[in-house]
Amino acid sequence: MSDTKNEMVDEIGRGPLSRGAAIVYRMLVLEAQLLIATLPTTVAIMLLDRDPSNLPLFLLALTPIAPALVAGVSAVRAASATPDLAPGRHFSRAYRRDFGPTLRWAAPAALALAVLSFNLTHLGAVEGGTALRPLILLLAAAIVVWCGHMIVLTASFRFRTRDAARIALAQLLPRWPFSLGILSLLVVGAFLVHAASEILLLLLLWAFAALLALMARPVIDDVTARFTRDAASRS
Repeated sequence: MSDTKNEMVDEIGRGPLSRGAAIVYRMLVLEAQLLIATLPTTVAIMLLDRDPSNLPLFLLALTPIAPALVAGVSAVRAASATPDLAPGRHFSRAYRRDFGPTLRWAAPAALALAVLSFNLTHLGAVEGGTALRPLILLLAAAIVVWCGHMIVLTASFRFRTRDAARIALAQLLPRWPFSLGILSLLVVGAFLVHAASEILLLLLLWAFAALLALMARPVIDDVTARFTRDAASRS
């Protein structure tokens, strides 16, 4: 095992410049793969006008981002464990492996967010409907945070979907720093979309995947200790 690690270090180089270049290279490859995986989202966004009535369709179009981020988080974690110069294989393997399991929870979550956004944009047509706005926003935020936990769980463990969903729900409040971090990423993403464009958000998906993987380390350790029999998550 140590020989393998030494070979990887020799492949990258031992100096700070070599290591820095390797990190930049891995992030560039990761971003390229994320852009390819989210191409349906990009096309849909380009076809949709910036109109509140299109918000449900916009949220549904974001569904392909979930399996892409799952593979991205998995690739970042794998690159940390095995720092070689072939980062693309980690993403490709994780994307093929987790595409189906991710859609099992991501598609219903996107549909729920689309329904909530439709109700949110039509509250004015209902008498007293504006009083429901805080509740709808809170529910939508909870779903997004839950999705963030599910991304990490799907990328890191082989739980059944219903078991992962329960664990993610149970972790929302106890692991509030990570939940708050997900909300922070949501705010940053919304700001980028509002101030610039959705395309800029897609170009920064590598940063979102890397930050999710970094912030999730305490969550992964906790879930490993509490919910896995062999106390070993997959890389």
